[in-house]
Amino acid sequence: MSGLVRRRRALGALVLASLVCTGAGVGAALVVKSPAQAAADTAPPAPSVLTAAVEQRVISQSLITRGEVTASQHMDVSAGPQADKDIARSVVTRVDATPGRKISAGQVLLEVSGRPLFVLKGAVPAYRDLARGKRGEDVAQAQAALRASGHPTGTDPSGVFGAGTEKAVASFYRSIGYEAPTVEAPGTRAPSPVPVLPISEVMFVRSFPAYVDDVRAKVGDEAGEGLMSLSAGALTVEGSVTLQQKGMIRPGQEVRVYAETTGRQFTGTVTSVGRESDSAKDAGQDTGAEKYTVKVTPSRPLPTELNGENVQLTVVAASSKGKVLAVPSSAVSTGADGLTSVTERKDGRERRIPVTVGVSGDGFVQVTPRKGARLAAGAEVVVGVQPRAGVGGS
Repeated sequence: MSGLVRRRRALGALVLASLVCTGAGVGAALVVKSPAQAAADTAPPAPSVLTAAVEQRVISQSLITRGEVTASQHMDVSAGPQADKDIARSVVTRVDATPGRKISAGQVLLEVSGRPLFVLKGAVPAYRDLARGKRGEDVAQAQAALRASGHPTGTDPSGVFGAGTEKAVASFYRSIGYEAPTVEAPGTRAPSPVPVLPISEVMFVRSFPAYVDDVRAKVGDEAGEGLMSLSAGALTVEGSVTLQQKGMIRPGQEVRVYAETTGRQFTGTVTSVGRESDSAKDAGQDTGAEKYTVKVTPSRPLPTELNGENVQLTVVAASSKGKVLAVPSSAVSTGADGLTSVTERKDGRERRIPVTVGVSGDGFVQVTPRKGARLAAGAEVVVGVQPRAGVGGS
């Protein structure tokens, strides 16, 4: 090999070695960082400022609880002594009512020893047998109920049980498929049975329609107390609140009634707030904490199918008068100087605006800019700061 060839090979090897060293240096430069650069690369990103728009809205302070739709009158149906002295035993022989059934005036609920127990309209409970010669408010009530059922009482004066009322009683019993019970007419020599309205066969209900809440009587049972229960009158709602919640509620406040089973919503007003009754505690509702009953009167009659339903009650404890300037509660802060303010953020800059707060509710608070300050709906105010994810998404 000539000397020229050896020199060329040596030169090529030198060039190759130089290129390798240069590449290694560049690679090292890419991998090795200065302490300052390393710190900059691992520092957490700047936090993200969270904002919300100032709104014009009605603010309501609400209390949510549960309640039950119930009728204004509740009655237990019981069997009294039979008017027919030939009946030796009081036993349930027929049950016509079923839970949830709608009841009308004149309707038979059940039968005791072959005799009917029916309902008529009236506010005064039956307390005696009504027959010829009887006088009083209960007689007038029975006469009105008979006439309302289509059985006129003739020329009998109101409150006086005479011949016209006797005919009305007999007519009514025939209409429900029974013979009227009778007693001997007073003041007659020969036996003269006349119709009577016995306490054992009639129950007066304040208003209709009425509803069967529960039926405990069964055919063959001894007839006595608590055969069934009824409810009647306009539907109302009763809720329950704690002692702490009671302070937020007063009569006249608006209430929203939401029935989940139907998806319908109704309005009403608080009628009264009082200590929970002993009957509610006896029914197993006593949780140890002091409870108060909130009675709500609906703005319009509730559908009858809601009777007995458990519903959601939203009591509006306080409300702004119309739409007001409002921000999320988290936007309001009080500084070391005692000044209450919000922070407006615009074009990356922040400006503190002193405000006076008003009604709060549902996560919002009413704000009014103090004299000399300006804040309008649509402006963005700071509600918080959210750190961004660190390097590698951590």
